[in-house]
Amino acid sequence: MSKPAIVVGITGNIGTGKSTVLEMLRHYGAFIIDADKVAHEVMAPGGAAYERVVKAFGADIVQDDGQIDRKRLGEIVFANPDQLSRLEQIVHPAVFTRLSQLLDMAEEKVVFIEAIKLLEAGMSITLCDQVWVVTAPIAQQIERLMRTRNMSREEAEARMALQSPQSLKVSQADLVIHNDGSLADLQAQVDAAWQRLQAELSARQTT
Repeated sequence: MSKPAIVVGITGNIGTGKSTVLEMLRHYGAFIIDADKVAHEVMAPGGAAYERVVKAFGADIVQDDGQIDRKRLGEIVFANPDQLSRLEQIVHPAVFTRLSQLLDMAEEKVVFIEAIKLLEAGMSITLCDQVWVVTAPIAQQIERLMRTRNMSREEAEARMALQSPQSLKVSQADLVIHNDGSLADLQAQVDAAWQRLQAELSARQTT
């Protein structure tokens, strides 16, 4: 099997509304690989990163069924940037390898990779033909996190502080989707982006 004609990385900070954008893309029939689910896979028992994560963070993060307690692990790493970096140094290479394998097996002409750390992990450079970034005002990010994830304002702000600035992501984007208006406004941007992508795909196929 050959790799897809176009690989699009889609990213954005927590609470920007990536999930809503992805649902719109799925409505078009877009094929989306969720890098977070791939991270779950590589951290599962027998996965490529499992033993190293357990060794790095201790047996206390292992549940009775052998699975890593992601809530407990999250409490450790999201409270300490150094620990988060340590986890990412273990998990990101394994995720990259698995994503490469999935792209090799993909039969679709266009594939989206959703990854919040797409740019920081360097995956955009080697895996993606273009990068789409979803942005939102900070106040809306906080409101969404409080409403959809039951975080306190302090928890939301702390989680956001661990991520690179939106401006840094925007500076590396081929396309920016601004989620700062109505749902109809967001839909219009996604519609236009999808149409441009299909036109690009058609142009590639005729050359």
